[in-house]
Amino acid sequence: MTAPLPHAGTAKAPRSARLRACVITIGAVLVTGLTGPLLAPHSPTAKITSPYAAPGPGHWLGGDHLGRDVLSRLLDAGPSVLLTTLAATAVAVTVGTVAGLLSALLGHRRRRLAGIVMRPLDAIAALPPVLALLLILTAVPGRLGIVLAASVASAPLSARVIHAATAPVLRRPHVELAIARGERWPWLLRHEVLPLISTTVAADIGLRFVLALYLVTAAGFLGIGASASDWGTLVVEALPGASLQPVALLAPLLLIATLAVSVNMLSDTMTRRKRVGTP
Repeated sequence: MTAPLPHAGTAKAPRSARLRACVITIGAVLVTGLTGPLLAPHSPTAKITSPYAAPGPGHWLGGDHLGRDVLSRLLDAGPSVLLTTLAATAVAVTVGTVAGLLSALLGHRRRRLAGIVMRPLDAIAALPPVLALLLILTAVPGRLGIVLAASVASAPLSARVIHAATAPVLRRPHVELAIARGERWPWLLRHEVLPLISTTVAADIGLRFVLALYLVTAAGFLGIGASASDWGTLVVEALPGASLQPVALLAPLLLIATLAVSVNMLSDTMTRRKRVGTP
């Protein structure tokens, strides 16, 4: 006898639970981070305890190298890190999606035309992200420079992903039929192309967010962040005293890792749900 096939509901339940867990985790980090200064129990610059003090009542994550409350500094840095990351993600995904769609449309008519859009972006993609960050921040310091650097590092990769997803869709029979009917490209993109690449766009948003978060925190780690105390700055300040106060180092690292992993898991879960057609 052949073994019975697993019911679709058995696979759907873990995915739904994973989706809820990711949404709750990301929502909690975003809400807490964006409202952090209002939730901080102390001023991020006030010295409330001894340097490298262990966690205890009144300073639940301990003190840093100057005796400032680690929890308050972590919460106070939230808006700067998250808003910069979200802005960089939005710019990179928008530019990358438009460039990827444009190159695919041009290449559908004449393959060589796609290179007009993609080759300059491929050249930019060869630049290491951290080097792009340093070069752009030299000319444009501050939050705007970090957003530009993250966008320059991410948009070419986003364009390549969207181009690769769109080109096969344009060769499908129903799209070819719509083109033969004389449908305009805006209509084709809205009704025929974008619904079929929506999962790719969703997955790409997750990747761009993680890369932007990496660059924003890297800027803080290098001492060129958007504010005087973002999560990358907290990491580099905690390194010398990691053996005395490991919580001050682990707290921002775990927060960054939790947000990055949760976003990637959410993107992956949504992609799988779309692929198997679950509601």
